[in-house]
Amino acid sequence: MAAPRSALYKYAELLANCTRARLVGTRGTDEIFNLQVLDCESSLNFLPEKSGKIIDVGSGGGLPGVVWAVYRPDLKIILLDSINKKCEAVREIINELEIKNIEVVCSRSEDFAKLHREEFDLAGARAMASAGVTAELLSPLVKVGGKILTFKGEKVHEEISEVEDKWKKLGLSKPSLNFYDENSSAKCLVTWEKISHCPKEFPRRTGLAGTKKFWLA
Repeated sequence: MAAPRSALYKYAELLANCTRARLVGTRGTDEIFNLQVLDCESSLNFLPEKSGKIIDVGSGGGLPGVVWAVYRPDLKIILLDSINKKCEAVREIINELEIKNIEVVCSRSEDFAKLHREEFDLAGARAMASAGVTAELLSPLVKVGGKILTFKGEKVHEEISEVEDKWKKLGLSKPSLNFYDENSSAKCLVTWEKISHCPKEFPRRTGLAGTKKFWLA
């Protein structure tokens, strides 16, 4: 495969020209590359130091999972999304790029977690849901000693504060806020350590995480 930046620019080009499904919100190769693909590089330092298994939940067009795979061929990466049209389109893109360490799975995260409970070294998500909801969906997937991460914006402090000190209900540490763009005070990577097993009540049935907040129970 080509050098990482060259491969990722080709990836942005394939996203921009994809007709099977709308995979990203921005249009045009340069815009996708500069605003989305390069943004995902900020998470590379949070990946496992050694080889392992990680999952990108709600992956959509493959961000950040494809970026992870290009830079870290030693990692086994699952791209998880519930929309079949998107999954098929991303499979075509991965085949075109000849990326060998990615598997695309079409499933709801709640259903997938029941079959692959605490199996991953890291679970990540980009622009999926509020911090608290994201944590609930990702924690059942990660083994003790692993990590979860999510990309957040200007509402990060509000989203974190509403959960207060209830993170241990998911087996998680308090979140760490990592602001990564010197030109924007809003761009933040939130990470949690998996400090104990996630209670068996999680994952709850599909949709409950977003409507009945775990921290209010």
